Amino acid sequence: MPRLGPLKIKAQLFSGEERAFGPGRAALLDAIEREGSISAAGRALGMSYRYTWLLVDSMNRCFEEKLVETAIGGGRGGGAALTATGRRVRSAYRALEDELAGTAKGAAFKELESLLRTTPHPPKS
Repeated sequence: MPRLGPLKIKAQLFSGEERAFGPGRAALLDAIEREGSISAAGRALGMSYRYTWLLVDSMNRCFEEKLVETAIGGGRGGGAALTATGRRVRSAYRALEDELAGTAKGAAFKELESLLRTTPHPPKS
């Protein structure tokens, strides 16, 4: 989610103690849909092959249904695609981000923003 002036809201969903979804995983789903493969999505995002696969495995384990379906490579080629649940989770997450951004424009934020310096004082020597 982009910053709103000095405020950055980062929504993360947890399944038990494991992080299930957040802005980075939403971006990964976008890249998988665009690239058609988990490894290509990882390269596009500057992530290692192993880390990308660990994120996909985590997401698939944390939700009731898989978010990403994979096909093994070979002569017919492999790849990955978002499931219907993956598209629903990503869409609902983006809607949540929009809702949070809307609430961040309220009176409490305006009060904090009015008390916040635009740049901090330099550190004392």
